[in-house]
Amino acid sequence: MAFYDLSKEERVQVVETIFTDCKSDFENQVFDNLENYFSDEDTYIRKSAYQSVGKIYNSNFQLQKGILNQLAILFKNENEKIRQTVINSVGEIGMYYFEDVVHFFDIGLFDTHHSVRNAVIGSMKKMGEKNPNPILEWSKKYLHHPDKEIRREICHGIELRGRTHPEDILPLLKELQFDETKRVYKTLVHVIGQISYKKNCLSKVIAHLNTWENKKLIQEAVDEIVDVHSEKRYAKFTALTQKEVIDYIDKFLVINKE
Repeated sequence: MAFYDLSKEERVQVVETIFTDCKSDFENQVFDNLENYFSDEDTYIRKSAYQSVGKIYNSNFQLQKGILNQLAILFKNENEKIRQTVINSVGEIGMYYFEDVVHFFDIGLFDTHHSVRNAVIGSMKKMGEKNPNPILEWSKKYLHHPDKEIRREICHGIELRGRTHPEDILPLLKELQFDETKRVYKTLVHVIGQISYKKNCLSKVIAHLNTWENKKLIQEAVDEIVDVHSEKRYAKFTALTQKEVIDYIDKFLVINKE
């Protein structure tokens, strides 16, 4: 039976059991429960497992070294679901102890399976929201990596921090403004739109775009910002109406005055 086919009370019990089983594996340095939960077909079982790992690591100092060693072994497993769940686990740890797990991300960025690489992006987002400085510093070294997918993943991974603090990621995004790879370029435009619609964010985005040189990109980014504020996108969640956004851009975007 799937996780969300269970009653609320049954789900609570399952989560508690997963936590207890994972902690037992770490205490006894075995892998039976970890391998079963990390490879489960149900996304929510795997999620409960990696969230349990984060809680165990953060509250049991004496287990931390052993946990990292066991995760390193699991990370070599041929099952991509296990590797994916390892990355999500170290993402939970990295929200507070990024330096302990950075090497997992250095490897995970280049994993052969897209689900593992996507887990890196997801982990970057949640870590960047809670623990931005080391994640952004780490991201910088991959901004100009020869592999276009690495550049795209980094661009996408820093997005969530930008939704509340666009000033933190705009200097990194600016370095990608002349990237000629379509997937990187499209992701960059997408991220600029995503970091524009929360309260007090649009002014920071437009002010920074005024320092960019790629006029074609600026125009496409502005079109995306306007579209994000439309009824078909996020109008229910935006701080400003689409008309207010258009008026603001017309007034303050330098490219409109040239």
